[in-house]
Amino acid sequence: MASRPTERISFVTNGTPEADVAAQRLQQRYGNIAFESAEVVVALGGDGLMLQTLHRVMRTSVPVYGMNFGSVGFMMNAFSEDDLGERLAAAQQTRIYPLSMQVVDTTGRSQTALALNEVSLFRSTYQAAKIQIVIDGETRLEELICDGVLLSTPAGSTAYNLSAHGPILPIEAPLLALTPISPFRPRRWRGAILGNRAVVKFITREAPKRPVSAVADNIEFQNVLEVTVREDRSHGVTLLFDPGTSLEERVLSEQFRY
Repeated sequence: MASRPTERISFVTNGTPEADVAAQRLQQRYGNIAFESAEVVVALGGDGLMLQTLHRVMRTSVPVYGMNFGSVGFMMNAFSEDDLGERLAAAQQTRIYPLSMQVVDTTGRSQTALALNEVSLFRSTYQAAKIQIVIDGETRLEELICDGVLLSTPAGSTAYNLSAHGPILPIEAPLLALTPISPFRPRRWRGAILGNRAVVKFITREAPKRPVSAVADNIEFQNVLEVTVREDRSHGVTLLFDPGTSLEERVLSEQFRY
């Protein structure tokens, strides 16, 4: 017997055969409505799909509940066809906020983007990047010679930031992680932990010779001259997790993995 839907659910998938078959079965049991009309979105895939879906609901209050059909699934719940209404009703909410990135490129053009995980700067050629770091109007590092540098939210601190040897931040902490990527000079600088009200400006040196790209999650801009980043509390997204598996618990557990 089909279950009576308790929410106006929209199902999205990462397009793999397994996820698509699961979505069809769930739609038969719980119904499926247009993404724009949903009260809750159920994402069947991995962390990449979750990030894409969160960007789609950024300007709404619609929460997202993920079920894992990816490789890691750090932001996803375990898959089950049963009792979806009850799982959604009992789910714990985590609210996260993005970073706002404003880029000025070498032509003088200004563009903006939002990042839920991190804003990253990368060298675009074999030449190392040279980047000046200014925080709240004060130069803190005159020149970082590196492959790149990133500024991470607490939610993103267990992703690329952790791979670059940055710190894991508690999900509710009003903090941001500033982490170099393969620093050459100063070689011993390992980054900084900043308050979430900090305004961070990256200024590229010798931009024509040492081109740099800037990336906000999956949105990339080439040949950047300056990049200004700050937390944006006017936008936010809500993730849903089964009891006992909240994002807070996952971030805490990640610090004890070895």
